[in-house]
Amino acid sequence: MDGLQFLIVVLVIVALGIAVSCVKIVPQAQAFVMERLGAYQGTWSVGFHFKMPLIDKVARRVNLKEQVADFPPQPVITKDNVTMRIDTVVFYQITDPKLFTYGVENPMMAIENLTATTLRNIIGDLELDQTLTSRETINTKMRAQLDIATDPWGIKVNRVELKNIIPPAEIQNAMEKQMKAERERREAVTRAEGEKKASILSAEGEKESAILRAEADKQSAILRAEAQKEKMIREAEGQAEAILKVQQAHADGIRMLKEAGADEAVLKIKSLEAFEKVADGQATTILLPAELQGIASLGTVLKESMKK
Repeated sequence: MDGLQFLIVVLVIVALGIAVSCVKIVPQAQAFVMERLGAYQGTWSVGFHFKMPLIDKVARRVNLKEQVADFPPQPVITKDNVTMRIDTVVFYQITDPKLFTYGVENPMMAIENLTATTLRNIIGDLELDQTLTSRETINTKMRAQLDIATDPWGIKVNRVELKNIIPPAEIQNAMEKQMKAERERREAVTRAEGEKKASILSAEGEKESAILRAEADKQSAILRAEAQKEKMIREAEGQAEAILKVQQAHADGIRMLKEAGADEAVLKIKSLEAFEKVADGQATTILLPAELQGIASLGTVLKESMKK
């Protein structure tokens, strides 16, 4: 009985071990490709699964996440016969675990070789300068061609990037000299443009200054002329006002003599004196009316008699 019980216990343990080994849990973003008796049986997705013991097996565990393949630099020849080395980075994702398992023997080696040949075909149609300046175009063409070629393998190529483009050393030296010459040329052009703009601004400043000076001189001349004109007007008005006041004073004196009863001869003499003051000693000749000439002679006789 002891031996039979021991055998039963062993059998139970073995059965439990086999049952546990037949239980499979597929994690997220993975898939199991199952085979039964060596033939494809199905693809298990995320979750709990149970396989038949001894006859079922997991042929491949497939990662469904987007993956990155960084391939070493590949020698390529441009259209103008320049040999360079280019390394690429391929971003891909497995979309069909069955095709990935049974489509190609070594998928990564196949992708690497396919990437190298595709890159050589594309670069062979481009010259050196186009290769250096057309990365985006090359990336797009490679992604399209690789995606079509890898579709039967259950692989989708999402993106292809040229990581490094390494031209020969002599080409690099020539490019560096060319870049240096270009920078010096741009510096010279920038300096010349700056000097030109400075000269233009200086000339415009001098022009504006001359215009402002001319405007100022013009305004100053106008103000001086207006001031001179105002001065002459005021002087003329002052002289006219003085003459008017003198005449007014003599007129008042004659009026007072009239009111005092002075005869006509005295009034005419006073008029002559007024003419004398009007002349102010500046005139050498005074023209008198005919009727006043006799009075003037009479006045002269009276003055001489009074002096005696």
